[in-house]
Amino acid sequence: MSNPTASAATSPSTSAQGSGGPVASTPLPVLRVPMLDRERQLFAYEITFHREPGDEQNLLQAVLSTITDGALTRLVRGNRAFLNMPAELLPEDSDVLLHQPRLGVVLQPHVASDPALVKRLQQMAQRGCQFMLDATDVDPESSLAIESLLQMVQFVRLDASRLTPEVLKARAEHLHARGIWVVAGQVNDHPTYERCLEMPLQAIQGRYLLIPQPVAVPVLTANRLSMLRLMRVLQESNPGPVELGNIIRDDAVLSYKLLSCVNSAYFALPRQLKSVQQAAIFFGVTRMRNWIDTMSMCSMDDRPPELLRAALIRAHMCEKLATGMPNGHTEMAFTVGLFSLLDTLMCAPMEFLLTHLRLVPEISDALTSRGGPFGTLLKQILAWEAGELTSEHVPPQRIQRMAAIYLEATQWADQVYANASGKPTN
Repeated sequence: MSNPTASAATSPSTSAQGSGGPVASTPLPVLRVPMLDRERQLFAYEITFHREPGDEQNLLQAVLSTITDGALTRLVRGNRAFLNMPAELLPEDSDVLLHQPRLGVVLQPHVASDPALVKRLQQMAQRGCQFMLDATDVDPESSLAIESLLQMVQFVRLDASRLTPEVLKARAEHLHARGIWVVAGQVNDHPTYERCLEMPLQAIQGRYLLIPQPVAVPVLTANRLSMLRLMRVLQESNPGPVELGNIIRDDAVLSYKLLSCVNSAYFALPRQLKSVQQAAIFFGVTRMRNWIDTMSMCSMDDRPPELLRAALIRAHMCEKLATGMPNGHTEMAFTVGLFSLLDTLMCAPMEFLLTHLRLVPEISDALTSRGGPFGTLLKQILAWEAGELTSEHVPPQRIQRMAAIYLEATQWADQVYANASGKPTN
């Protein structure tokens, strides 16, 4: 699914020299984690950074450079974002954050014990910098020091995994009454998510977004069944360019989105492709099957956009990590990444969906049991998403490669989703 002609995505600490130019510096290992409002639309991103002990100064310089050159703004598409980095690293003599009204910083409760730091943060707050206090399970009324933070922050995040529902609700209501926006963090299951919807919360964050909702009996709508039938035909019939064009000929919307996406400026094709058949000849049939699957999934406008973007990011990362495998494996790896969230998107068990798709065993094993080489790739991506890839488990070179692939995947996913959904990138 990668563009065969356009250059790789420019990442927050890299730059390209011309079209397809070489990477100028090492990419910053970064992960964007969405916070969604109660309508399941993006409220803000949390930006977390992989840090090695003793590397704080390098982290600071890298973060500042991503802000000043606009790369961080591109990563979050201009949306509100909070940097999760030690407040002690915030520069004393730099106004870089003050010129970014939609960029804030996550504060930890322990900063309240450093009067000099609190004073500096208060000065930044007075000048317009936004802060989110990551209160976890700390009682916001526990001390005067914490109170000093509450008087300067606009947001407080409470840890739903460490507070009882009653305490979470009481603290959310108390903070809301004070005019502070509250975010529930670590919402990692659907029952907790449903409870959060009854609280005065500005946003909800956690793994609930990526896990399927339990259902007693899976029920697929006509549109979902039609999508699965299309995916099954594409997998089973092994069509050529002409047959591929015929398969989706009657779906004018899908054909239009497909051609609009491949002809977009992002992919910088040497000439405009005027039919699905032409696109299949140019890109190859297998790659076009992946494109059609992608366009179909992006048409699910009743699902959270960030969930669809997550599926696209996984697909691109799987494909890139499969580079070097035998011919055809990169396209299969793409399918594994794309379909890895199919159960969450369809609200049905993966095993049930696979009976409708009948994928090749290598893909099915990866999706159900994380088995085989594609399952290994998928597990690495899940570990990256969870922030569990550290130098204790993998070489630093591996982390740097994952960082570069992830940053490229986010830009690719944002662009493809915007084209496929017809919605702006934010």
